[in-house]
This record gives sequence, C-alpha cells and structure tokens, in this order.
Amino acid sequence: MQSNLLSKLHVGIIMDGNGRWAQARGLSRGRGHEAGVETVQQVVEAAVDQGIGTLSLYAFSSDNWRRPSAEVALLMRLLSRYLRSEVAKLVENGVRLKVIGRRDRLPGGMAAEITRAETATASGTKLDLRIAIDYSGRDAILQAASRISCPDDLTRDGFARLITGELEARDVDLLIRTSGEQRLSDFMLWECAYAELYFTDCLWPDFGPAQLQAALQEFSRRDRRFGALVASTAA
Repeated sequence: MQSNLLSKLHVGIIMDGNGRWAQARGLSRGRGHEAGVETVQQVVEAAVDQGIGTLSLYAFSSDNWRRPSAEVALLMRLLSRYLRSEVAKLVENGVRLKVIGRRDRLPGGMAAEITRAETATASGTKLDLRIAIDYSGRDAILQAASRISCPDDLTRDGFARLITGELEARDVDLLIRTSGEQRLSDFMLWECAYAELYFTDCLWPDFGPAQLQAALQEFSRRDRRFGALVASTAA
C-alpha cells in the first residue's frame, strides 16, 4: 500500500487472547497480559515504520471492571507502567499519545500519569496513538448526545467531534480483532460505521509486525464503496 494512503489510515485493534495464550503455555493470566504489553510496543513501532496515520488500541473496556479484582489491579499496574516507561520512546519515534475513555474511575495517580504522557508526546507527528482505557462506545455516544445544544444545527461531522473531542474526527478504516472472536465489543461504534473488519485467529501476544502487514495487505484488496456502486457497476 502506498505510504501517502497509509498516512491517512486509521487502524483500530481489539487486542484479545492474552489469557488463552498464557493458559496454552501453563502460565498465569498475568503473564499473558505482560506479554500483551510487549506486543503493544512492537505493533506501535511497526505502525510507525509502516507510516500508518492513526492507531487505536482497545486496552480496557468499561465492562472489564467486572473481571476479578486481582486481574483488574494487575492490568492497571501494567497500563501505568507502560505510560511511564514508553514516553521517551514515543517521543523519539514521533508518536503522539491520547488516552480515550473515562478517567474518574482509574486508580489514584493514573489520570495524572496519562496527562503527563499526553503532554510529553503532544508534538509527535508520525503517528497518532490512541489507547482506550475504561472505554465504552455506547457511553461515548450517550455523552456526546447529552452535550447537544442545538439539535437542528447538528451534522454528522459535528456529532463526531462531540464523541471524540477532536476538531477533525477520523473514522476507523481497518478494524483488527485477534484471537478468533468476531464482534466489536463496544469499541468505537460510531467511528467504525464503514470500517473494514479483519478477524484473525492469532492470539494478541503472537501478533506482530508480520501480522499487521498481512492485515494491511488484505485491506488493500478490499473494495470500499461506502454504500455506492463502483464506476464499472454503475455504468
């Protein structure tokens, strides 16, 4: 795929399979989540190398609070560690970080860590990295609807800006889900309206640059019509 097209591409990934990866190796679920964080590091670097414009990663959904408290605590520690340890590398690689989702329910100090990481990486221009933590697509739409002041003047673009908080909201072009599951799981529901869906049996800790490249190659073969007809068919 041409680099100028990739620079406009928004890739979303639902990272799934850490627990099953660990179980298959006789390891704890915690070790699976640790391996998953290592994969995040590799995939972010691969996205920069590929020239992708925006990469959105689903790290922790609002429904994940219902998991066992010990596992939730571990996930929060791993996310905090990533925010602290990766900032310098993100800055070096020209990556701008933004965390999407609620912050009021995060453990003490984590919201401040997020703000520091976002501020430190604000000048990045090679990749917009969005990590979804305590995120719900339905809640994002509901919150946007509650902020509507003049419904008669509302447009799709305007509503998208309310959902994302971005002046130029970018729809997801390619949504990848690992581990063989085939559902959206409440991830960026508005932004994925016309996303190309790519499902792979690969468990997230085994997903790497080669698997990302395979997904991009498959995407390049898709015929995206957005509800219209291609010129040859319309003729």
